[in-house]
Amino acid sequence: MLPTSPTAVDVHAERGDHSLNAGLDPLPPLKLAAVLVPFVDRDGELSLIFTQRTAHLAHHAGQISFPGGHIEPDDGGPVETALRETEEEIGLDRQHITIIGRLETYVTRTGFIVTPVAGVVTPPFELAPDEHEVAEVFEVPLSHFLDPANHHHCSAEFEGVVRYFYAMPYEDYFIWGATAGMLMNLYEILTHR
Repeated sequence: MLPTSPTAVDVHAERGDHSLNAGLDPLPPLKLAAVLVPFVDRDGELSLIFTQRTAHLAHHAGQISFPGGHIEPDDGGPVETALRETEEEIGLDRQHITIIGRLETYVTRTGFIVTPVAGVVTPPFELAPDEHEVAEVFEVPLSHFLDPANHHHCSAEFEGVVRYFYAMPYEDYFIWGATAGMLMNLYEILTHR
């Protein structure tokens, strides 16, 4: 059963930024969120849809992410949130999405407890990104993330402390942090590691 409030979650038992950074606790207040991990089948080749967030957003500005956001009281859970946020952010109608499962919950340093919901998106479909939230929508072949040569363990200084994180760059896109952490979980599931 999924938690109904952030206080019902033992954040250290979950996958997250703290997994690579001992003593790095999420910042309160904790917030429940969900994202859609959208697989697209294009002639037998799977890809994943990503968004690049606009530069002016309060949280994770300019970063690459899956469509998603806060779980609202009316949502009824992570699946509904992932579908609603996907419709709002990139204009992808839920009729094109078949939910196939979930990845492990991911806890961010910024206090989000994120449930990644996996879904298959059936083409043809049209997108209408929300220009306030989304700077760009793009696809990356799933095969890119299944190649360990594309998995990077990086470090950088944040707030005066060296922090470690995963990154999986693709062309000009720097996919890192929570999104790359979720992709590592996906890699482990698909390769049975």
